[in-house]
Amino acid sequence: MRRHLRAADPDLASLIGRIGPCRLRVDRAREPYESLVRAVAHQQLHGRAAEAILGRMIAVHAAFPTPAQLLEMDLAALRVCGFSGSKVAAMHGVAEAALSGLVPTRAKAARMTDAALIERLVALRGIGRWTVEMLLIFSLGRPDIMPVDDFGVREGYRLLRGLDRQPKPRELAEATAPWSPCRSAAAWYLWRAADEARAPAAANPMTK
Repeated sequence: MRRHLRAADPDLASLIGRIGPCRLRVDRAREPYESLVRAVAHQQLHGRAAEAILGRMIAVHAAFPTPAQLLEMDLAALRVCGFSGSKVAAMHGVAEAALSGLVPTRAKAARMTDAALIERLVALRGIGRWTVEMLLIFSLGRPDIMPVDDFGVREGYRLLRGLDRQPKPRELAEATAPWSPCRSAAAWYLWRAADEARAPAAANPMTK
C-alpha cells in the first residue's frame, strides 16, 4: 500500500516518509447499524461530547442497544441522554432500517459494492455520503474510499500541495484518482497532514 502511494505521488511519498506506517484502525466486529448510530451521534459534536452522550444511552442497557431496544427508547429518554430531536429521529430511522434489512448486516454488506452501500444508506434520514464513507473506511475496512467532502481531508490535500484554498470535492476526486486502489490509506495520511498543521510539535498519528 505505502509502496503504491509513494510511487503514485512524490508529495504523498514525502508525507508518508514523515508520518510513518499507516495506523488506520478498522473495527471489524462492529455491525453497520451500530456504526451508523454512532456516526449520527457524532455529527456536529466534539468526539468526547458525542462519546459521553452515547455512554449514557449504552448504560441504560449495559451494552449498545439492539435496534429493537433503541426503538423502545422514546424521545424523552433519548433527550435525557443528550440527543437532539433530529438525531433521535435519525437514530430511530437507522434502527427501523436495520430491522427491515435495509441496513445490512456485516455479512451482507461484505457482498455489496461501495457504490451500492452508499446508494442504499444515503436514503436514510440524517445519513449523508460522508457518514456512509466513514462506515466503509472504519468499520467495513474498504481500501479505496476518498471522502472528498471531509474538511480535514481537503485541508490535508491543500497543505500537501501548498495551495491557497482547499480543492472542491470534484477537484479532489479527480486529483486523487491515481492513488486508487489505496485511497482510504491516503485519506488517513491527509488527515495526519491536517493534524501536523494544527499541532506541528506533536502531530497525532492515530486514527481519525
